[in-house]
Amino acid sequence: MILVALALIVWFTWDAFNQPGVQDLKGGFEEVAVYRNENNTGPVVRIYAVTVADPQVAEMEQYGNYMPHTKYGNTKVNFFKKGGEIPTKLYPGEENFPAQYKAQLLANYEKDAMGQVSFRKL
Repeated sequence: MILVALALIVWFTWDAFNQPGVQDLKGGFEEVAVYRNENNTGPVVRIYAVTVADPQVAEMEQYGNYMPHTKYGNTKVNFFKKGGEIPTKLYPGEENFPAQYKAQLLANYEKDAMGQVSFRKL
């Protein structure tokens, strides 16, 4: 009985540390900039600027699904081609980075307060 319990503990521990994550996705992702509001009593807003090394095979929507999301919060991920101009600072609101970077934008991922996902390749 003890041997079975020990085997289960080892298996659960191994499984917990071997879950898939963003490091397993195709595309060569690198997080460049992050914004998170300091409001912990209301909706939490997270905005990311991420570079993609290989947009042809990149699993961008799956990357967005792996990002943290808080109930009634909002998570936005903006994907840019690696090596191009990329914003290093992000801002809350409708426009999250200066307009000069829009030409470099590959895709947008957004999960809103109701958990609805929107993914647009540009």
